[in-house]
Amino acid sequence: MHQWIVTHADTLRLACFLSLFLLFAVLETYFERRRPHVKKTQRWPANLSIVVLNSLVLKLAFPLLAIDAAYVAQQYQWGLWHQLTFLPLWWVVIVTILLMDMAIYFQHRLFHRVPLLWRLHRVHHTDVDLDVTSGARFHPLEILLSMLIKIGLVFLLGAPIIAVILFEIALNGAAMFNHANIRISSKLERLLRPVVVTPDMHRIHHSILGYETHKNFGFFLSCWDRWFHSYVAQPEQGHQDIVLGQQDCRRKKDMKLAALLLQPFKYRN
Repeated sequence: MHQWIVTHADTLRLACFLSLFLLFAVLETYFERRRPHVKKTQRWPANLSIVVLNSLVLKLAFPLLAIDAAYVAQQYQWGLWHQLTFLPLWWVVIVTILLMDMAIYFQHRLFHRVPLLWRLHRVHHTDVDLDVTSGARFHPLEILLSMLIKIGLVFLLGAPIIAVILFEIALNGAAMFNHANIRISSKLERLLRPVVVTPDMHRIHHSILGYETHKNFGFFLSCWDRWFHSYVAQPEQGHQDIVLGQQDCRRKKDMKLAALLLQPFKYRN
């Protein structure tokens, strides 16, 4: 099974992405949490186009991505785990996934704290509604910086290839899930939230209120926000009345792809 996952990594990742995207898009239709303020026809073209653009930018900008970096680290025995060869693979895989998720959490906090990085990241925050497409709505420059950080972490840890593949699938799926406009029962919410970031938990992070925007940074596991004191359980305005997005980017023309790409260079704090 391990070797099959490694051999078919690209196919598996694409299949998981398409399957989960379709699943959450259907669930949003039948179990809608909030009524959208803007039609999908106004938001989805730019959101989906930026996903395709980011994929092309990554392939053109980097000779290797995170999974490729894991192959290189294995070949040259780079990183922490290649020096601690007595540890069992299953343990290393689990700890690697945990460490990578924690790193994404702190990266997220950094992109909120540093003004230049916030200019890039707030493109993600200017979506006036949240749904399955919002989880991948990031400026190409942020995607490039995020990949550099991820590659560096893979080299530092000597992350196993299987761990990087599983983490990429988990992170991508979690991002679509916690941005999805899905109504979850209170009972299921209580079961899920102690483990993973739920849509209700992450929605608070997209509030127009600044003190809520800078909370709930987790993407996959929810423990980091509790452990590092950035957790807010419920939005001040309630989930039905919470206003999402940023005050200065609410017009139709702000939702176009060109506007998203130019936004960081026009923003003035």
